[in-house]
Amino acid sequence: MINPGDNGTIMLAFVFWHWPFPDVRPRRYERSLVKFHESLAKAKPEGFCGSFTFRIEGAPWLTDWEHSYQDVYLLEGSVALDRLNAASVGEISGEVHDVVAREAAGGTGGLYQLREGQVDFAHACSGIWLPKLRSTSYPDFYSQLLPWTEQPGVSLWRRHLVLGPTPEFCLLGPAELRPPQVEGVVSTKLDLIWPKPTGRR
Repeated sequence: MINPGDNGTIMLAFVFWHWPFPDVRPRRYERSLVKFHESLAKAKPEGFCGSFTFRIEGAPWLTDWEHSYQDVYLLEGSVALDRLNAASVGEISGEVHDVVAREAAGGTGGLYQLREGQVDFAHACSGIWLPKLRSTSYPDFYSQLLPWTEQPGVSLWRRHLVLGPTPEFCLLGPAELRPPQVEGVVSTKLDLIWPKPTGRR
C-alpha cells in the first residue's frame, strides 16, 4: 500500500472507462485487456507505478452499456502520462493496444490525485464518488471524511484539472463502504480482473 507523499512522489491516477462492441464477448475482451496490461508491466515506462483493470457496476456515466470496465494507471506525476501514452502504442504494447482499440466501442477518462489514505487497488471493490458542498472548505471536507480515510486500505482521490465525467472526489475501499450523507453520491462496485486476484478481504 502507498500513502500520499511516500518517497516524495505525487501520486496520480489516470482512470479510463470503456466498453466493448455488442458483438465482442466479454471473455474475449477481458483476455485482450489482460494482455495489454501485461505488456505495459513489461514496458515499464518511467514514472509508471502499475495498472489495474476492473469490471464496474453502478456508474451512471456508463449506463448505456451492459459490460463496462475501469482501468487505473498509477503515475508518479503528470510527466509520466506522456511516457505512458508513448509506451501504450510502442514496440512492446502497440500490437495488443490495437487489438483492444478495435474491440472497444468507446471510452472516457479522467485524471485524479491522491489526497488522503492508503492506495490498495489490489483489494479495491467499492468506489464512492461524491462532490464537495460549496459551503464547505477543502480542509473541512477532508476532516469530515476522516472516518473513511483512516480505515485500512481506503484512499481519497480528487479529480485533477476538472478532467473526467465523475463527481470531484472518490473514496476507494476494500469492502462495501457506507457512503457519506452528501447529495450527489454515486456508489460503484468493482471486480478486479488484472492483476489476477490473489485473495480478497
